[in-house]
Amino acid sequence: MFRSIVATVSLGLCATLVAAVGCKTIAGEADAKAPARSSYRSTTVADSGKDPQAAIDDAGLIYVVYGNGDAIRCAVSTDATGSKFQKPVTIHDRGVLSIGMRRGPRIAISRRSIVVTAVVGDHGNGRDGDLLAWRSTDRGTTWSKPTPINRVQGSAREGLHATASGPEGLVYAAWLDDRNGRKEVFGAGSHDGGITWEPDKLVYRSPEKSVCECCHPSVAFGPDRSVYVMWRNNIQGARDLYFSRSTDLGARFAPALKLGDRSWILNGCPMDGGAIAVDRAGNVATVWLRAGTVVSASPTRDELTIGDGVQPWLAFDQTEPVIVWLDRRPGRLSIRRGLTSAAETIVESGAIDPVVAANPARSGSVVVWEQAGAIRAAKIEPNH
Repeated sequence: MFRSIVATVSLGLCATLVAAVGCKTIAGEADAKAPARSSYRSTTVADSGKDPQAAIDDAGLIYVVYGNGDAIRCAVSTDATGSKFQKPVTIHDRGVLSIGMRRGPRIAISRRSIVVTAVVGDHGNGRDGDLLAWRSTDRGTTWSKPTPINRVQGSAREGLHATASGPEGLVYAAWLDDRNGRKEVFGAGSHDGGITWEPDKLVYRSPEKSVCECCHPSVAFGPDRSVYVMWRNNIQGARDLYFSRSTDLGARFAPALKLGDRSWILNGCPMDGGAIAVDRAGNVATVWLRAGTVVSASPTRDELTIGDGVQPWLAFDQTEPVIVWLDRRPGRLSIRRGLTSAAETIVESGAIDPVVAANPARSGSVVVWEQAGAIRAAKIEPNH
């Protein structure tokens, strides 16, 4: 079990909290020293887009999915270097896409297919929306028609969700659900790479009114097929992170466990959901925001302060965890390759909504972000 972990939060009450909370540090906790400059080279994936997400296949090809208006698009690198991307392909462009503050599409690569998920409605803006899945079996050249995942129409209208792939074609999606008149965490799994989906089931219901209304959940698979779901709760004003584990693709989840030594009492959402990842040995790591400080933790070590900032993201490649975050939004994009390495700068300013993606079977990772309205990517080689 986690000895020490902390919290994140998302959309709902206030964009102002992002500015107010985003760069304030708890005294003595974070290193105010700016990350060292580095020589990372980035490339333009798309001239226009929002909320990018990425995945890497076993051949090293990089897939970047993002929203452009109400269209969902995917661009694929020409090779494993990530220095050039093919012309983006439109996956879907009908209806209103939920996008903004981590509400965009997600991507996962299973053994059998590439799966993209997104929340789309007729009206959008929280009035309606269903979680849909598309799949490609030809490296993103063509895409299937959408398959609905949530079984109650309109229940995924908050637009916040996560998707991950696991061994043997397993895929799992989790989202904030409104079917019962309050925000709950629901999920559904696929055994066949996104062709069909099991009936959705409750992952977690808060003992009070709702979980945190606007923080995206996170999902990760372990090598033993276990599914981990992480979300922010809202109990007695404490916006703390919780997680739960399932060993049967979401049919049953273990009792939820609070993460962290202390609570963050906050009347509102900092709109920052963090990430959870699992390496090839089954080691779990998390990263999230607490009161302007980015924190990481695992079941086998105490809390580690990453630095001042917001919007952290985490992935495991073949050799190490990789963490990215911003000093503010928009702002400087920093990275740590390994938990004990020094922080480095990827971009000095203007970055928004960064994520890092990796394939545990390969070394290296990729960071993607939005900057000046365009989607950018940088290939990251591991420390040696």
